[in-house]
Amino acid sequence: MRDKRFHRAEPGTVRPGGRTARVRAAVLRTAGDILVEQGFGGFDLADVARRAEVGKTTVYRRWGSVTGLVADLLADMAEQSLPREETGSVLGDLRANAVLVRRTLADPRQGALFRAVIAAATCDERTAQALRRFYEVRVAEWAPCVEQGVARGELPVGTDAEEVVRAVSAPLYHQLLTTGVVPDAPAAERAARAAHAAAVAGVYVG
Repeated sequence: MRDKRFHRAEPGTVRPGGRTARVRAAVLRTAGDILVEQGFGGFDLADVARRAEVGKTTVYRRWGSVTGLVADLLADMAEQSLPREETGSVLGDLRANAVLVRRTLADPRQGALFRAVIAAATCDERTAQALRRFYEVRVAEWAPCVEQGVARGELPVGTDAEEVVRAVSAPLYHQLLTTGVVPDAPAAERAARAAHAAAVAGVYVG
């Protein structure tokens, strides 16, 4: 079940149906296109409405602001993300997580979207909050893999499952943001192995 905290009180985050759903999909697709092309600095609700062929009033009424629209875009991205993969071992699960993160960052559209949103989050608190909620959803999705590993005796009792999951993706995002180089398959493997070794050693206990 998805973490419903992500959908609280942010304009545009209530999932609509019918025509309203089609309008939301068109606006979110267009918003993503503009972020990829121009970054956050070129983001304007009126431009989104024009390119999505949706009434400007509709966009302003439903999302209220650029940050409200970005929050909904992140909510949609979280919902569309692939579910966790369970391989039967903690290391296998962490590898699967690392592969998924690497594929996302390597994707021309998704990678560019994340770079634009992360850049915006450094100077806009509402965007930063939306980004934090996005990662809360994704980390909560994968944390059971670590919890199951604890139950199987692969990891020490008291291991912080969410911290282990974050430790897998952290070096991959760091590489992309600090060097501009998309992580490759060996980088994903190193990230998974490093997080697993640290967890086995008890680094994330307590």
